[in-house]
Amino acid sequence: MNDTKINDTRKAELLSTTVEHIDIRQFDARPLIDAMGKMSFTSRDLARATRIYNQMLEDKDCTIFLVIAGSTSAAGCMDLYAELIRSNMVDCVVATGATIVDMDFFEGLGHKHYQALEIPDDDTLRSLYIDRIYDTYIDEEQLQDCDFTINKIANELEPKAYSSRAFIREMGRFLVEHGKKDNSLVKLAYEHDVPIFCPAFVDSSAGFGLVKHQVDRMKEGKPYLMIDAVADFRELTQIKIESGDSGLLMVGGGVPKNFIQDTVVCAEILGHEDVAVHKYAVQITVADVRDGACSSSTLQEAASWGKVNTGIEQMVFAEAGSVMPLLASDAYHREAWKTRTPRRWAKLFE
Repeated sequence: MNDTKINDTRKAELLSTTVEHIDIRQFDARPLIDAMGKMSFTSRDLARATRIYNQMLEDKDCTIFLVIAGSTSAAGCMDLYAELIRSNMVDCVVATGATIVDMDFFEGLGHKHYQALEIPDDDTLRSLYIDRIYDTYIDEEQLQDCDFTINKIANELEPKAYSSRAFIREMGRFLVEHGKKDNSLVKLAYEHDVPIFCPAFVDSSAGFGLVKHQVDRMKEGKPYLMIDAVADFRELTQIKIESGDSGLLMVGGGVPKNFIQDTVVCAEILGHEDVAVHKYAVQITVADVRDGACSSSTLQEAASWGKVNTGIEQMVFAEAGSVMPLLASDAYHREAWKTRTPRRWAKLFE
């Protein structure tokens, strides 16, 4: 942080309204989803996607992967994702480092995201140490507390290679002991043995904390912790091999989307030619298919790579913060999760 004094009064004005995360238990979206199924365009797509997610929950042999990219956690969906874990509606999470560290773990430490009721010049925000995600604010001073907490966790662990899953599990253990929020996805995943993978883990607050850990240890001539990205791929592929049938509930795209889909190909490379493609797949995205990027590539396209079943898939081209609450509320209130057997895939690595 620079030495210029921050205008605390102005900063407090801008950080006066916290983002309130939606609670899918408090409203029943089933009638609306049923009605949308009789419409067309995105409404009908969402209704079909919701039916597919309910099929995943009803399928006793299906492991469900929640895949998250983008900033919906900061925007108000954080408690939604946490509820999916608490209610045994997902069995494994693959996400960006920002989703897991900068957003969920960040709030687990007691910090908040804020609605931007006005957006002044971004240079003004910088002078106040306020970071902006579209119309959402984050206090940079609080985010640096997240950085240093990651550093603290790393300093207390045995200096060796960890997959992101293994390190995030330690973050969950930390929140159980020191956290300020009960419904943190990272904390609940630890308690329910739901593994979380971040294939680009250091592209987040974790990166700053871990770089400081390594630099400090190097100066002291001591061994240091490192993140093993290959172990991430191996462990996630192991879950796919052991799970049998699987379903993908994907919010956004990017690296997490490709990472989970690639487990089918990796299993084949390892000699497991009997591992099936992902049986079910739903993706919610606003990306444009015309540029050939991963985030926007259709699930039909993924079938050409031998990753996804073309029969039970649905793309929903919509901003996820506006449709995920409807999909998740519908599935929650249909209650198929109540008879699901918890997979507890984290125990596979004990």
